[in-house]
Amino acid sequence: MKSGEAPLRADAQRNRAAILVAAASTFAERGPAATTEEVATRAGVAVGTVFRHFPTKDALLAAIMKQSLLRLSEQGAGLDDPASALFDFITLVVDEAASTRTVVEALARQGVDVEIGSAVQALQDTTAALLLQAQQADAVRPDVQVDEVMALLTATSQGALHAAWDPGLRRRTLAIVFTGLKP
Repeated sequence: MKSGEAPLRADAQRNRAAILVAAASTFAERGPAATTEEVATRAGVAVGTVFRHFPTKDALLAAIMKQSLLRLSEQGAGLDDPASALFDFITLVVDEAASTRTVVEALARQGVDVEIGSAVQALQDTTAALLLQAQQADAVRPDVQVDEVMALLTATSQGALHAAWDPGLRRRTLAIVFTGLKP
């Protein structure tokens, strides 16, 4: 919802949430060929309801990405073991990149401006807080900066976008990254 807009009614909020859940799973399964009609059917709403919330397929894809980043930020903020939270968070982010690979590819292929600046900032803020906690717990080298962790997150997430990055390779790669971050 944009600033200045009236809040959604409870049923509209439920519909929007159901559409986003259905869209995420539909695009993950069917790829960019998935249709808004399939999303509507899976969400249990009429296709017009999908278009009232998301006027285009691109808008729906962008909303999935924003929701994914914000959900990751919330999950990261909820991690409470300072010694492992940063590592757990990085794993969450990379796993999410792998599961939303189709959405990211569709957005990139179509050149959609996703406008996810605030969601990326939330992710960076969460990363910075987790990094500080990890450093205070002597679990991460004191010379590591948030920009470096964000660069590692970006690189490993990009790697996870490729189908050849099976879960085993993802875990081994993250183990190497984590070794480099530790004192």
